[in-house]
Amino acid sequence: MRTGIRLGVDVGSVRVGLAASDPAGILATPVQTLDRDLKSGADQGAIAAVVLERDVLEVVVGLPRSLSGGEGPAAAGARVYATTLAARISPTPVRLVDERLTTIDAHRQLRDSGLSGRSQRAVVDQAAAVLILQAALDAEKSSGLPPGELVARRKPRAPRTKAEGPQR
Repeated sequence: MRTGIRLGVDVGSVRVGLAASDPAGILATPVQTLDRDLKSGADQGAIAAVVLERDVLEVVVGLPRSLSGGEGPAAAGARVYATTLAARISPTPVRLVDERLTTIDAHRQLRDSGLSGRSQRAVVDQAAAVLILQAALDAEKSSGLPPGELVARRKPRAPRTKAEGPQR
């Protein structure tokens, strides 16, 4: 199994949860919750800072598939987020891993630990990121292969001017 710190990311519409593994890649622990910033991308800037600060081997982003395995709007959003993040933190690889039901499991675990509903909001995204990352670590340990699918490092296209013509 590869050694190095992995960063887990749970992308939500309002918040982004982060978790990190130990250097041996055995145990995932919560790191922080970021406010999602669709305008400036400050959340992705904060993730890039964590990647550099912790010398992260790879980033694992949760892909919210439906129970049937299909992908809806939330999965499409996670793919766009992961692609943009991959371009921002290159050459650090970004991988997408199935995260079905992680937020529900995170809420259940927090409730079972005695944390009230309002108090859960601040940490549920971190807890979901822990579940995503731990599942990825466990999958790699059992298969010997990196988890999920590698995200291509494409830079977002710059808007074209009228003189350049329409974008294809």
